[in-house]
Amino acid sequence: MNPSHRWLDRDRVKQAFVTLSRTIPLERRAAKAPPLAKMIRHRTTGALLGAALVLAGCGHRAGLPVFEGMGPLPKLPPPATSLLPTVNIAEASFWPSGRTPVPADSLTVNAFSRGLDHPRWMYVLPNGDVLVAETNKPPPPKAKSGGIRGWFMKQFMKEAGAAVPSADRVTLLRDRDGDGVAEVKETFLAGLRSPFGMALVKDTLYVANADALVAFPYRQGATRIETTPRRIADLPGGRNHHWTKSLVANADGTRLYVGVGSNSNIAEHGMAEEVNRAAILEIDAATGATRVFASGLRNPVGMDWNPESGALWAAVNERDELGSDVPPDYMTSVQPGGFYGWPWSYWGPNVDKRVKPARPDMVAKALRPDYGLGPHTGSLGLTFSKGARLGPALSSGAFIGQHGSWNRKPKSGYKVIFVPFKGAKPSGMPVDVLTGFLNEKDEAMGRPVGVEIAADGSLLVADDVGNTIWRVSASAERNRVR
Repeated sequence: MNPSHRWLDRDRVKQAFVTLSRTIPLERRAAKAPPLAKMIRHRTTGALLGAALVLAGCGHRAGLPVFEGMGPLPKLPPPATSLLPTVNIAEASFWPSGRTPVPADSLTVNAFSRGLDHPRWMYVLPNGDVLVAETNKPPPPKAKSGGIRGWFMKQFMKEAGAAVPSADRVTLLRDRDGDGVAEVKETFLAGLRSPFGMALVKDTLYVANADALVAFPYRQGATRIETTPRRIADLPGGRNHHWTKSLVANADGTRLYVGVGSNSNIAEHGMAEEVNRAAILEIDAATGATRVFASGLRNPVGMDWNPESGALWAAVNERDELGSDVPPDYMTSVQPGGFYGWPWSYWGPNVDKRVKPARPDMVAKALRPDYGLGPHTGSLGLTFSKGARLGPALSSGAFIGQHGSWNRKPKSGYKVIFVPFKGAKPSGMPVDVLTGFLNEKDEAMGRPVGVEIAADGSLLVADDVGNTIWRVSASAERNRVR
């Protein structure tokens, strides 16, 4: 810790805000956060701010490179807990004209569609049309707004480009002439509630809103659906600490699987708020009957079926505030009825001592994930390479969209990687597919989220900060747009 003339460093101010949110009495947290200038003028709060600014230099810096937290046996150093969490946000700066992410050798990239509104997730229809969820977190109920801590975090997310209002729509993109650029961009579904996952089963399109799974009749080639949605099942809502609801269907379309994140970091709001959360839910498509398929998964987002084994795989975001080195985000095959540790442990039996009361019985049940994806990488997107035409090296495995860290020094993620598979399991270390989302000032020009294989075998990447869908293709293919 070195309190010096750098005491107004922006990262230290951010960390001070988080500290204030922990030290202001509970009854004040429930009140509406006052303007920052007024709050700083308050004597007590000002004193806390000054102390926090000095302490903020203690944010934990990683002792290991990110790749040490990757693979089937990631390194797990002791956690680093402190009064101050590490806060290291990449400020959103957006893409300058003519600049794109950087593809790996033998690949090229172009903008498939620009000018979208916070595109997070995609689904490719059988005719090649691409559905894009333009979406963001819904506003929480007033009683669960998070008080001052929530207000501070909202300011941080604004800086990261993650606090825009939700467009609440699904947009259809169509490349009519096959040049790798979508000429058609139409509002396909409107008036949704923070839509995310999508799945087509025969002539029914399912959409996972933040609070419900709904269905629409679908006709191939349609560019808009105006039918009133049919409600299939309720999904956990409320505070929506993690709001996304990812979605896949089984092979015959009788079962739908929804990824639901936790309502907290480590169940600090109580387990009553975690019912059917930190889990993958299995829903009967005909009746809406819901059961927990697997649990203890803090935030399971990307899901896909391994084309070799038929097993469901998920990309999972792990917990925060244990330092910059642990725990790793991960991808894993999901065992029916399996429990993966949250909130009591991570990576199998590694106990999180912050969680009270302790539950050694639950820790004993915790399964180890299959593959680490690095600490705090924000690994959200997951799709297997079936149908990809990106060369032999990228023909058997899974693509992962890493949205990027907000609480690691130095930053991690902010790229798309490929994990090679041989049959049912990963067979090597990840390789970079698309990088260059951070500029020379360490600002985020974009942040990758969902990844999908397009009908032509290219890889589509949703960039929610850059408001773009990027298309990655083999460089031997003529790329008409850069």
